[in-house]
Amino acid sequence: MIKAVFFDIYGTLAGFSPSRFEIQSQACADFNITVTRKGILKGYSEADKFMGKQNITRPLRLMSEEEKFKFFCEYERLILAGSGVRVDHSTAGKVWLAIRNIPYDLVVYEDVFPSLDLLKKKGITLGLISNMNMSGRDLISKLFLQDYIDLAVTSLEVGMEKPHPTIFKEALRQAKVSISEAMHVGDQVESDICGAEKVGITPVLLDRDGNHRGFSRCKRIEKLSDLAGVLCQD
Repeated sequence: MIKAVFFDIYGTLAGFSPSRFEIQSQACADFNITVTRKGILKGYSEADKFMGKQNITRPLRLMSEEEKFKFFCEYERLILAGSGVRVDHSTAGKVWLAIRNIPYDLVVYEDVFPSLDLLKKKGITLGLISNMNMSGRDLISKLFLQDYIDLAVTSLEVGMEKPHPTIFKEALRQAKVSISEAMHVGDQVESDICGAEKVGITPVLLDRDGNHRGFSRCKRIEKLSDLAGVLCQD
């Protein structure tokens, strides 16, 4: 029986406002680059895979500013490639710098509060597992999740990023549940699904953008409101 559900943040509980497509379109316009909404979704999927692999070898948190910039040059190049736009690292870096100057914020998706409220009423412990470089307390406060989330574990506090087992084990410790009693919901295969699998936690892939249709290694949902149905099947 599942007694605790952990959630990733970006792409799972919250997304950019303005949207990633809007931000990319605005920045690219200065370079006469045209992108598509579908292409940006595809590009971010590949770029986020690249970030997940990077966090295994050398997390961004430990990089110098120069190393981070080189990383994001490639990250942006992959994003643009999703729309069929081929640029070199120099151009990709200029676009990325333009993006950094565009104001944006993380905003909770519309289906999050009703879904979390339903889970809380079922008596399930709810937690966050995030690679964001901030404290769990600040993360909960930033997203106004104080009434729903019982615990938050971040890479800043643990010193390890997903998919490393340490960050998942710390969430289990704080939730005071066994591996078989925990579930982790996230949008990234490398960081969320593989990370949970390595520890033995039941993973659920939240595929909001439809980038992983046909994925069968674990339960896959496209809306957070579908999670209650998955829990009923447990």
